[in-house]
Amino acid sequence: MQQKIRLAGAVFAAAAFAWGVPAQAQQWPNKAVRIIVPFGAGGGTDIQGRLLGQKFQQSMGQNFLVDNRAGGAGLIGGELVAKSPPDGYTILFTTASLAVNVTLLSKRLNFNPITDLVPVSWISSVPLVLVVHPSVPAKNVKELIALAKKSGRMNAAHNGSGTTSHLSVEMLNLFAGTKVTPIPYKGGGPAIVAQISGETDFTFATALAAQPFIKSGKVRPLAVTTAKRSSAFPDLPTMNTIHPDFEADNWYAMFFPKGTPKDIVAKLNAEIIKALKSPDVDGFIRKEGGEPVGSTPEELAAYFKREVEKYAKVIKAANVVGE
Repeated sequence: MQQKIRLAGAVFAAAAFAWGVPAQAQQWPNKAVRIIVPFGAGGGTDIQGRLLGQKFQQSMGQNFLVDNRAGGAGLIGGELVAKSPPDGYTILFTTASLAVNVTLLSKRLNFNPITDLVPVSWISSVPLVLVVHPSVPAKNVKELIALAKKSGRMNAAHNGSGTTSHLSVEMLNLFAGTKVTPIPYKGGGPAIVAQISGETDFTFATALAAQPFIKSGKVRPLAVTTAKRSSAFPDLPTMNTIHPDFEADNWYAMFFPKGTPKDIVAKLNAEIIKALKSPDVDGFIRKEGGEPVGSTPEELAAYFKREVEKYAKVIKAANVVGE
């Protein structure tokens, strides 16, 4: 009799273990969740992260708290998430810089962004805008390239070594055969200030930084860097009309640590898609000059790998060195 009881207990324990992981995943979240933003407070990543966190809290009934872990070009926060328990309670909300730094800062990486993180969803797509100083007599990209080749001494402001703004200048040199000198600044703000003051000939500016100066006529826009035209700048052509591989997207995306249960990934993905359709989140992203996206985990995984490969080619071909 006792043997039968023990056997029944063992069977029940085995069943409980087998069912335990899905059951936990179905109950997720049952405590506060951290959204790690690997940049400082107040930027586009931070603000979008807080908006999404509020939406998740409203729909799932638990706190989603943004934790800013700036430093190391976004790698400090990325490593923290990669090495966190894969239980759904630590999320990484980051940008295209992660794809750049796989190659650019490979010697400083203590984790593998491709294998140690689980893609959840591509959140938004934000273009860079190629803008020139009014003194530059180019009305389109072809004229700018011709001027750059003719003068041989044009320069371009960018947002710092390894940023998509920087690599866009390098892509122009690589794909168009120009020899423009990239001039680094400490962020998008200082770069656009240098641009409007006439210190530099042109820049690939973030949409938000460029908008007020385009409207005031202090810079002239020529193109956007995303694969498709931007709804914020519908009259501007894309840079891939000059070269098919010229694409630089300031995308935002969410990741979990490797090993996070698939049903937790699926649940957060569904919540993201729902949040992106809400008027306040959609409106903020579009106000920033971006486009809400929302993707499956598989689509983000494939896109991330393509981005890593794309930037690796540019970094190696242009001999870009990380700081």
